[in-house]
Amino acid sequence: MRERIRSLRHQVIEVPPITPLVIEHRLHRLVCPCCSTSTCAPLPADVEASQYGPRLSALVGLLGSAFPLSFTKTQALLDQLLGVEISRGAIAAIRQRLSTALEQPVHQAIAFARQQPVAYVDETGAPIGNADGGNPTGKRGWQWVMVTAVVTVFIQGLSRSGAAAIELLGSAFGGIVVSDRFSAYNHLPIQQRQLCWAHLIRDLTAIAERPGASAEFAAELLGLQQQLFAQWRQWKDGTIDWPTLQLSCRPIRLQFEATLQRVVDLGFARKERTPWAQTVRTCQQLLQRKEALWTFLDHPGIEPTNNAAERALRQSVIQRKISHGMQSRQGAICRSRLLTVTTTLRQQGRDAWEFLEQAWIAHHRGGVMPSLLPDP
Repeated sequence: MRERIRSLRHQVIEVPPITPLVIEHRLHRLVCPCCSTSTCAPLPADVEASQYGPRLSALVGLLGSAFPLSFTKTQALLDQLLGVEISRGAIAAIRQRLSTALEQPVHQAIAFARQQPVAYVDETGAPIGNADGGNPTGKRGWQWVMVTAVVTVFIQGLSRSGAAAIELLGSAFGGIVVSDRFSAYNHLPIQQRQLCWAHLIRDLTAIAERPGASAEFAAELLGLQQQLFAQWRQWKDGTIDWPTLQLSCRPIRLQFEATLQRVVDLGFARKERTPWAQTVRTCQQLLQRKEALWTFLDHPGIEPTNNAAERALRQSVIQRKISHGMQSRQGAICRSRLLTVTTTLRQQGRDAWEFLEQAWIAHHRGGVMPSLLPDP
């Protein structure tokens, strides 16, 4: 009996020529011969006054968020790949209409995020111009982000303050916030905070580069940190269970805090501005919030770093470097809403282009607005 020979499969992927679909509506106008009244047929009910359809409009929004292209590059891409010529003003108008359409699902997502048990938060500079008088003082704007398990929301603020942090989290947030040591989050009870160890490692590394006792103490603290994360990685990969993790980390925690206390006890002279004085001040700050260093060991499911929020902000940072900020308050809000939608949908494994198209249709033609929340 002959042995069956397996066939060879070879696939070639190609992109067919893309031609935009242009639908022309001709509205007849007539003048009454008796009263000279001019009448014109209306557009069909399912056709917007805009000359750009829902799918093209959704793509324009996608190119300003999931793919942070400048207006000029968005124009060039649409022209070269789709054969669609579009002005910068039209791009701005489309994104503003999308922003209006996304108001409801984004507000719903923000309310949902504020009810989650854990939130990773961060902020970055996001300049806003004064094209519409929204920021007449020319102050630097800020992009705030809150990352939860299934929803990520962005909010544009004009300040980097405690009030702006409350605007992001809400006044009644009851979960645990993972953040850096920025004072804007100090309104939260210490038991609701987890300080980011990635930021702490960077601070300890900087201390280790200082001369004398600073380097010695920093080396000791970094060594303890490495032991801590070695235990954490073993729990993450299933090598040890949760009780073993807590038990093995307890002596590391005690020694870490004792080392901080030794630095603080050595002290520094009043008004001293030496590198050693900076080291002592950092250790003092850590001791004041030492309970917040270990929250991740008390509650499973909390990461010890704020890397999730920093990754979420990366798109906003890239946009800022490309465009040097937004020119109006409305433009900044539009960017925040588009980033909320595209980042959340990527997080959930859903199609952002399809969502934006459905949101456009639901808002401008009527229908059910799609939701950013996960299915119950």
